[in-house]
Amino acid sequence: MESLLELADFRERVVALYRDGPREGEEGWRDWCRRRAELFASHPQSPVAGGVPEYFPYDPGAVVHTRLEPVADGGELTIDTGGEDGAIRYARLGRLETPYGALTLLWARQYGGGLFLPVRDATCGEESYGGGRYLTDTAKGTFGRGLCLIHDSGLRLDFNYLYNPSCAYDARWLCPLAPPENRVDAPIRAGEKRFGP
Repeated sequence: MESLLELADFRERVVALYRDGPREGEEGWRDWCRRRAELFASHPQSPVAGGVPEYFPYDPGAVVHTRLEPVADGGELTIDTGGEDGAIRYARLGRLETPYGALTLLWARQYGGGLFLPVRDATCGEESYGGGRYLTDTAKGTFGRGLCLIHDSGLRLDFNYLYNPSCAYDARWLCPLAPPENRVDAPIRAGEKRFGP
């Protein structure tokens, strides 16, 4: 039971990481990186064993303004985690055009719902985690930095906040990875790099 309470505390701290502190530009990003490193290095529920995340240099060009466009086929997408969570069902909310390629914004149908935007780009495997990274997973509390809602279906995507899923750090974690429709050929040299050797 104690480990579950620690996990609840870790998740609450992740929410604070995204909610608190400066939020704009490089200053907000640097503060977030610093506080995230402190959390990962010190918390008993951290997925990181020995070390802290490393990042590509901040890139103001990795901040993208886009609109949510309807998806022609719509419907659901199922991603198998390969673990006890099993397959997770997502609704396709729409497509987002970015300089790197189009991405599908998803809504998790389980866990009370939440926005989910996984991305696999040309850096994956060498420079960043091979399975891809997340820009947001609001079911885990990552609100308002990587993906910000703006009025009238507009969104700001800040790829400097791309982060590795927990399975990138430790094999005991299993995660939903970017589906084929969220794999882009362009490199995104922003956000978190590959962890470890």
